[in-house]
Amino acid sequence: MEDYPIVTEGTKIDLTVKCIGPPLENFSKIQITVKFSARQINIEVDRTETVRSLKEKIHIVDGTPIKRMALFFSGKEMDEDFRNLSEYGICEFSEIIVFLKTVSRLRDEPPSRRLSVVVQTSSSLLNAARIPLEMKDSSTVSELRQLLLSRKILPIDDYLFIHKQRIMR
Repeated sequence: MEDYPIVTEGTKIDLTVKCIGPPLENFSKIQITVKFSARQINIEVDRTETVRSLKEKIHIVDGTPIKRMALFFSGKEMDEDFRNLSEYGICEFSEIIVFLKTVSRLRDEPPSRRLSVVVQTSSSLLNAARIPLEMKDSSTVSELRQLLLSRKILPIDDYLFIHKQRIMR
């Protein structure tokens, strides 16, 4: 220990445990245990799955809201949804701990802002009209539709909203 610059008592040392057994690359599917405060479930996952896909599986099996999940492995939070499980060192029979984050809308969600948007119709509808609107950035497509319907600008149906060549649902 004297070879390392540990200067005070109570210094924290991180221990990383490597998987025992064949390398993870040799197997596609592995079994892991997902532990909650009062229960645990076993789930089969692919070694190339992402943290996000594991959260989705937990949601399907257990009903836990994805936004409230914080997953931990070996004491470290798996906080990057796009990373593969193997990047966190997950192997056969690994144990993942699930903590539920508390959600406070006032604290966690930023205050909504007002957006100025322009809805442009096709040439066959209202002769390619440009309709300026102002709405909250948290508004839904349904709310946009209702706003246009309430102003009697659009017909009741037979249209879609498209933004950057993607249909808005």
